[in-house]
Amino acid sequence: MAHLFRDLSLGHSKRGSTPPPLIMPSKSPPPTAADLQSPFGQLASQLSDSDLQLTSYEIFIAACRTSTGKPLTFITNNSADSPSHNNSSNPPNHASPPALQRSLTSAAASKMKKALGLKSPSAKNSPGSGQGSGSGKSKKALTVGELMRTQMGVSETVDSRVRRALLRISAGQVGRKIESTVLPLELLQQLKVTDFTDQQEYDAWQKRTLKLLEAGLLLHPRVPLDKSNIASQRLRQIINGALDRPLETGKNNESMQVLRSAVISLASRSDGSLNESCHWADGFPFNLRLYEMLLIACFDTNYETSIIEEVDELMEHIKKTWVILGINQMLHNICFTWVLFHRFVATGQVETDLLYAADSQLAEVAKDAKATKDPEYSKILSSTLSSILGWAEKRLLAYHDTFDRENIDTMPGIVSLGVSAAKILVEDISNEYRRKRKGEVDVARNRIDTYIRSSLRTAFAQASYSRMEKADSSRRASKNQRNPLPVLAILAKDVGELAINEKLVFSPILKKWHPFAAGVAVATLHACYGNEMKQFISSIAELTPDAVQVLRAADKLEKDLVQIAVEDSVDSDDGGKAIIREMPPFEAEAAIANLVKQWLKIRIDRLKEWVDRNLQQEDWNAQPNQEGYAPSAVEVLRIIDETLDAFFQLPIPMHPALLPDLMAGLDRCIQYYVTKAKSGCGSRNTYIPTMPALTRCTTESKFQGVWKKKEKSPNSQKRNSQVATMNGDSSFGMQQLCVRINSLHRIKTELDVLEKRIITLLRNCESAHTEDFSNGLGKKFELTPAACVEGVQQLSEAVAYKIVFHDLSNVLWDGLYIGEPSSSRIDPFLQEIEQKLLIISETLPERVRIRVITDIMRASFDGFLMVLLAGGPSRAFSRQDFQIIEDDFKSLKDMFWANGDGLPSDLIDKFSATVRSVLPLFNADTERLIERFRHVTLETYGSSAKSRLPLPPTSGQWNPNEANTILRVLCYRNDEAASKFLKKTYNLPKKL
Repeated sequence: MAHLFRDLSLGHSKRGSTPPPLIMPSKSPPPTAADLQSPFGQLASQLSDSDLQLTSYEIFIAACRTSTGKPLTFITNNSADSPSHNNSSNPPNHASPPALQRSLTSAAASKMKKALGLKSPSAKNSPGSGQGSGSGKSKKALTVGELMRTQMGVSETVDSRVRRALLRISAGQVGRKIESTVLPLELLQQLKVTDFTDQQEYDAWQKRTLKLLEAGLLLHPRVPLDKSNIASQRLRQIINGALDRPLETGKNNESMQVLRSAVISLASRSDGSLNESCHWADGFPFNLRLYEMLLIACFDTNYETSIIEEVDELMEHIKKTWVILGINQMLHNICFTWVLFHRFVATGQVETDLLYAADSQLAEVAKDAKATKDPEYSKILSSTLSSILGWAEKRLLAYHDTFDRENIDTMPGIVSLGVSAAKILVEDISNEYRRKRKGEVDVARNRIDTYIRSSLRTAFAQASYSRMEKADSSRRASKNQRNPLPVLAILAKDVGELAINEKLVFSPILKKWHPFAAGVAVATLHACYGNEMKQFISSIAELTPDAVQVLRAADKLEKDLVQIAVEDSVDSDDGGKAIIREMPPFEAEAAIANLVKQWLKIRIDRLKEWVDRNLQQEDWNAQPNQEGYAPSAVEVLRIIDETLDAFFQLPIPMHPALLPDLMAGLDRCIQYYVTKAKSGCGSRNTYIPTMPALTRCTTESKFQGVWKKKEKSPNSQKRNSQVATMNGDSSFGMQQLCVRINSLHRIKTELDVLEKRIITLLRNCESAHTEDFSNGLGKKFELTPAACVEGVQQLSEAVAYKIVFHDLSNVLWDGLYIGEPSSSRIDPFLQEIEQKLLIISETLPERVRIRVITDIMRASFDGFLMVLLAGGPSRAFSRQDFQIIEDDFKSLKDMFWANGDGLPSDLIDKFSATVRSVLPLFNADTERLIERFRHVTLETYGSSAKSRLPLPPTSGQWNPNEANTILRVLCYRNDEAASKFLKKTYNLPKKL
């Protein structure tokens, strides 16, 4: 029987296992009674149900005859409804057995029906009180015999014939028990052709009777036959011969004597028990099929779903056949269970009372199964339960196809019946179960687990197949139109509805046997849909609306399924962890996030490529309608704005979470633009020329050209070459540099606007929370603002020092104070600077304009000091020139003040402080300058400077208290004392 218990595990899968791939489902019709084969086995002889029914009736009448030994008499019924009325063949004054003669009553409800939970039919549908044939109150109540005849559909003629034969048998065997009589044999001898309508009827009856003997004694004997048994060989020969030519059944007929001898010999063989029964009808499955016919008679002939009210008394009489059929209480229980179950199926599965009655009777069977180990009984039990379980599982393994609103009330009974059958099969018959500790196997829970998983997989497969068919049909109907929703998104909705329906309709029923029925159901659906999602996610190449719809639908479905599982497992020992472990996340949000990150990367990479391409083509000339901004700057801001719009229009649930990635990418791109925009434009140091060699000016040599010879330094060549390069490149002109400055300033300003707009867009996101707005991180540009500030500063200084030290070098270096200071004053320089300032004022907005003009002022002050302190041997100053210098510097400051319309005075004072502190040195006495120089040098170098004053290095940081600054004033002092001191101390040449 091992195969049986292997079959019990069909459809069951271990928790957490991957469900099988979807196949195209085929919805089969629900099993009917025609699909149910008798579990008792097929008869080897050709006996019809009507043959068996008549035989079982004959046995019933015989078994119910009196056991007192008195002859059976038949009392004529004067009622018109008497079964002997108008039947001339019935001999008068012959009584029925007293038991059969007793009238029946149904004044009280049947105890058996009450015990089985069977309700009586309503008055409207009732076939009548006290009988099963439909007679009303005015009609006489039926006796047990009359009721049985009516229930089994036996005609009065046949009934009369059987009763006559039984009377004759009884007369010839006074005192002999019916169980020691071979009824078919006695009937063959007692009934003649004259008892039948014609020869043909008699011949047919004789053949049936011989087939009964064959079935009971040869084909299905209770006591196994030896192949060499002579009696069996003789009986077989007689039966085969009688099939061709009717058997002579006279008492002294030789053939009949041989037949009797063979039959009695076979029927009298002992099975080892002490009873005196003749074993002619007690072999399996012959006896069970006969007994089944008797039990079927308990159902009302007019209302086939109802058991008659007189079932208690009728059943008492049916049990009298046990001694003939070899039936006991255990076999009765299993047969009656089968009859109740079969009747439920055969009548359209509408009468739940029958279903629950079968389940109730099965509880008695379970007790029997535990009490006996009889192999024959176990075989019949296993076969019957397997048949019941097989029928139930055809429905339960796909219960979504089986049950709907109209028949859902039958589901609990079918589940109970199936589970009960499985428990008996596993717990009481299975050897494997006995070898295990019972606590390790929960049959009911395992079966329900199997049904849930199997049915939901089938339901999911059907839903999936249906959706795909509809999608294919829709695509064929409208090839040029896009399907409004992807199939998997719709399927997610279908699965969600399936889960809710499961929770509301089926789980409450199944929870009786499985405490976490809903959790198992949603875990199964989660696994089925998850299988589809794995394939889908692995196939996604880019972020599309369809992909997002599917992933969002999957994410919602998963949350709904998990919620049901958690609610269902709230009372479990582990809090539902086992079920949740069966539901590995779809990772839909992670998939969306990865797709968005991929989308962002593509956008950022394209933006960076665009920056490179457009900056290569940018000429940095402001367009008339762009307010002095570079076209590339306007365009990059537009692209960023579009990218933000596109991002927030993505139908995703995690804008706040992914916004930092977007901001970081855009931030890097704009920073890259800023870096490229200022690249190659130089800085303040780029345009400051290398300091000339420290030399001594004389009146003879002070008209030499400036910069005739310069110190060789590592940076000098680089600076000069850079200046030359920029001088030849129109994109580095003053106006172009101003456009760059203006563009960076515009970007810096627009970043603030973008950040405010991002907050507004974020507020409209479905998944945004309060903390997303309170925390500014991730919504700000971190790198670009500082890069813009640094870029504007660098470019502003570059413009200023380019103007002063490069563009106006011919005015400043080659003009200011060359020769006589009084004849080469600062006015030409001021005129040129003023022109530059006018251009800058027209090009730059106020805020940046002030910054650039301030840097030009600062560069002008640095240039003025450099002319005074490092102007080369072409320049020489006397103390009388101080006033000229001071007046020129005042004019320079006044130009930037512009009578209050220019830079603030405090700003001018701040940047002119160094010049103002150095200028008094040009008015100081030469001797005092020399003393001051000695004093500062000694302070700087200490006692080592007493013997010989070291030459202080040039720092470029001019200061009246700095030795190099004082020394340079002395170098450009046009008097003999300074010349002697320099010659003696440092041997400075008078000529370069």
